[in-house]
Amino acid sequence: MRYRLDLVLRPAEGALLRVLGTAERRGFTPLAITGEQPPDGGDWKLQVTVHSKRAPELLQRQIEELHDCLSVEIAPCP
Repeated sequence: MRYRLDLVLRPAEGALLRVLGTAERRGFTPLAITGEQPPDGGDWKLQVTVHSKRAPELLQRQIEELHDCLSVEIAPCP
């Protein structure tokens, strides 16, 4: 099943790599990434689409523990 992660990350070196690495180690395959950083240099707002047969709550809890992650919400993709 496909899921969309709506993330807010602190702008830190390696933050996106930590999120993607966590997803892959938990059995989720990243399919697409979109995002933006506000012009004022604030927090990153990203959408990551992943695929897995595993429960998405597992990934949500793991990403929430990353020190760069301010929030994460998961929704199924149509």
